[in-house]
Amino acid sequence: MRVHHLNCGTMRPIGGKLIDGKPGLFRRAELICHCLLLETGNGLVLIETGVGTPTVTRPVEWLGAGFVRLVHPDSDDDLSATTQIRKLGFDPADVRDIVLTHLDLDHAGGLVDFPQARVHVHARELQALEKPIDRKEASRYRKVQFDHGPVWRSYRADGEPWFGFDAVRELEGVPDVLLIPLAGHTRGHAGIAIDTGDGWLLNAGDAVFHGGELERKPHIPAALGFFESYMQTEKTARLDNQRRLRELVSNNGAEVTVFAAHDATAFERLSQRSRL
Repeated sequence: MRVHHLNCGTMRPIGGKLIDGKPGLFRRAELICHCLLLETGNGLVLIETGVGTPTVTRPVEWLGAGFVRLVHPDSDDDLSATTQIRKLGFDPADVRDIVLTHLDLDHAGGLVDFPQARVHVHARELQALEKPIDRKEASRYRKVQFDHGPVWRSYRADGEPWFGFDAVRELEGVPDVLLIPLAGHTRGHAGIAIDTGDGWLLNAGDAVFHGGELERKPHIPAALGFFESYMQTEKTARLDNQRRLRELVSNNGAEVTVFAAHDATAFERLSQRSRL
């Protein structure tokens, strides 16, 4: 298997180091949408989609005025998954499967660019989209992003153990990719583990917002930590899964590389490693 690291959406909220932890307070921070393109024996698999091509021409309609005002996403077609896939020499129509950690707009916004693909997601997340329990849950999903009618493949919370995590599911027709339940940010949030043949990659999605949360003494920039708490659906589950992710890194870090979906530092490190 060959793995390509793609940034499919750069976001630049105000707050500088209070958001991304890098020096400088009076600047815009940098957050990214870390996606993976997998070359497998069964075809191309896309892990996450980023914000999607409609962001280029109609960002407010696609992402919502509040999101655009708060995080200031780049409207750059070069960041779309379709453009980056073409630059790698592939046809986006050859992406047969998409696997999502959850259905928030910055993770699922690009589904519309791959209408032919099967979309793999945790069953509780699909239920949250289709039957939200309250107004807050309903507001986090952008209906316009799903109007094209995605071809869903959903998975219940049962399966086999994996490095201390329970109910881990293999995916239909997608070898060497596992769905790891990591509820908390959303009720159906999941991590996506990929057996690269040279160790595991675990996209933890928004189970953690910053790489510092995976360290023995966890830390996160203040404003980003506030936003993480504000966006959570299940606090106890989120904190418990963060603890288990730290244990995974501490005990099995040589076998499993864990990264947060919006961590630009981890993206640069892993992108450089994949090019070596």
